Amino acid sequence: MSTQLILASSSPYRRALLDRLQLRYRAVSPDIDESRGERETPEAYVRRLSQEKAAAVAARHPESLIIGSDQAAVLDGEILDKPGSHERALAQLRRASGRHVDFLTGLCLLNAARATVQTDVVRTRVHFRRLDDAAIERYLWRERPYDCAGSFRSEGLGIVLFERIESDDPTALIGLPLIRLASMLRHEGIVLP
Repeated sequence: MSTQLILASSSPYRRALLDRLQLRYRAVSPDIDESRGERETPEAYVRRLSQEKAAAVAARHPESLIIGSDQAAVLDGEILDKPGSHERALAQLRRASGRHVDFLTGLCLLNAARATVQTDVVRTRVHFRRLDDAAIERYLWRERPYDCAGSFRSEGLGIVLFERIESDDPTALIGLPLIRLASMLRHEGIVLP
């Protein structure tokens, strides 16, 4: 691959996912304002942020192929932010108990040299089992997922909180939909198995 591949992210979760494709790439923090527009839908929000992340990095690396991604957890039309604390994570998981939460993962592949863009939003629906406070507390103290939208890590112990997951791409829930990304990369001429 002659074009440099860049992941526009500082997320260790997204880097771990991209590592699965066994491609050479660099991770560069996009450093953008992630504020949501007043009337912006969650889907439009993650699509826009994935594009803005890629564009911010493209400004510094104009000959590169850049991956941007962003995710939002949505319950009752409201975006659940990363909790940041035990108390907020407890409140989020109480609210999700016995319900479903939609995870929208925006994906952008920007070819800066050719000024072409591919975008998509991959939806994952997580059905939570009924959780009592004791189960939530046990989980939170063991995994401390305070930097994760929805207050869990599906790639870890968080999987025990669910009844089922509906998705065309299980990696989307972790933050980078690899099935869709692989298709985009192949469209750009990147050879994958």
